[in-house]
Amino acid sequence: MPATVDRVVRTAIASLEAERERIVRQITALRSALTLDGARRPRGGQRSAPRRRRRGRRRFSAAARNAVSQRMKAYWAARKRAQASGKKAR
Repeated sequence: MPATVDRVVRTAIASLEAERERIVRQITALRSALTLDGARRPRGGQRSAPRRRRRGRRRFSAAARNAVSQRMKAYWAARKRAQASGKKAR
């Protein structure tokens, strides 16, 4: 390469590197401004619709659990009796 072309290329590279450093500093300043203001950083874009809350699981009261227990004990006892006698339980 002739000396003038070499000097032009080196000047262009130096200019581009300086511009890149300036852009990096600006991006860093903008990011720190976001965190200082208490704004949250975006994660994966905005959601189109808010999430629906899932319904909680229904709980049995102690009386309801006891009633179910008694019914199931009667069911299994009848089934066991029917199986012993060879009939279908109801």
